[in-house]
Amino acid sequence: MTKRTGLAESPAPFDAQPSDKGTINLRIESNTRALIDEAAAMLGKTRTEFMIDTARRQAIDVLLDQRLFVLETGTYDAFVQQALDNPPTPGPKLKRLLARKPVWEA
Repeated sequence: MTKRTGLAESPAPFDAQPSDKGTINLRIESNTRALIDEAAAMLGKTRTEFMIDTARRQAIDVLLDQRLFVLETGTYDAFVQQALDNPPTPGPKLKRLLARKPVWEA
């Protein structure tokens, strides 16, 4: 059976190159640092490379968990037709929210 995937738009691509580098300082227990160092060495990476790769991969997974969904074709088509093509009428809370002036425009 064919599956369809929906992906909400991301504000920036996961592979976007930053224009400059920053610093992150961490304080960790010595046993955790040793564990990270051992894992990094197993992969032939420095501690920094290992931590950046691991944190980046985890960040992508967290973001995709909020944006990516896979449905069977029939279920996907029903979702698009019922939820996306025919959204419910906005309630009073949504109307109030949309009527508010954004903080950055104040």
